[in-house]
Amino acid sequence: MCGRYTLASTPEALVEEFGVGGLPGEYRPRYNIAPSQPVLTLVSGKDGPEWRYLRWGLVPFWADDPAIGQRMINARAESVDARPAFRRSFEQRRCLVVADGFYEWRRDPGGRTPIHIRLVTRRPFAMAGIWDRWVPRDGGEPLESCAIITTAANPSVRPIHDRMPVILDREERAEWLDRGTDRERLRALLEPYTGQLEAYEVSRLVNSPANDVPACIEPV
Repeated sequence: MCGRYTLASTPEALVEEFGVGGLPGEYRPRYNIAPSQPVLTLVSGKDGPEWRYLRWGLVPFWADDPAIGQRMINARAESVDARPAFRRSFEQRRCLVVADGFYEWRRDPGGRTPIHIRLVTRRPFAMAGIWDRWVPRDGGEPLESCAIITTAANPSVRPIHDRMPVILDREERAEWLDRGTDRERLRALLEPYTGQLEAYEVSRLVNSPANDVPACIEPV
C-alpha cells in the first residue's frame, strides 16, 4: 500500500514539471503527508488540468458516513474498475496525486524500518488517483476526496514491500486525465513503474504523522 508520502518541491519545480500555473496559494512543502489530510492533485477542468486539494481517503458519493474514507486511501489496480466504491470514479473522475517521494516500511529483524523512495532525478512525479464528491444529506459542505492507485512493486521496491503506487510518465498523464481514454488503455497504464528509483533508510520520526519536518527525509 501507499500510506505516507512527500511533496517538498518548490512551486517553480511543480509548474515546470506539470506545465500548469496557478498553484494554490496555500501550498507549502510537506515531508510526511498522511491519510485524512488535504493533498495536492491535478484534475481535468474545463480548460485542461487544474490544481485542486482533495482529502486523502476516498468517500464514494453514495456513502452514508464519510468515515468510510479512512479505509479508502488506496485502490488496487487489479480491481479499481470493478469495486463499487471505486468503479464510477475510475470511469469519470481520475486525478494525478502529486508527490516527490513515498515511504514504505521494510520488515527487519529489529522491527520495521522506514524507507524513503524517490526518482533518481529527485523531480516531482504523478501517482494515478481517483476522486469523488460526497454531499451530506443535511445540505452541509460537500467533501471532495481521493485514493491513490497501487500496483505490484517493481524490482527497486520489491525488497522493501510488495506494493507501490502507480507512477505515470509524462506521456501517460494526459491519457489518465482524458475522459475519452478507453477502459483497456486506462488499465494498461496501471503497471509497475519502469523508470529509475532510489531508496534509502530514514529516521523513525516519520512513524508519527505529527512530524512533518525536513528531518523526515534525511538519510540515516
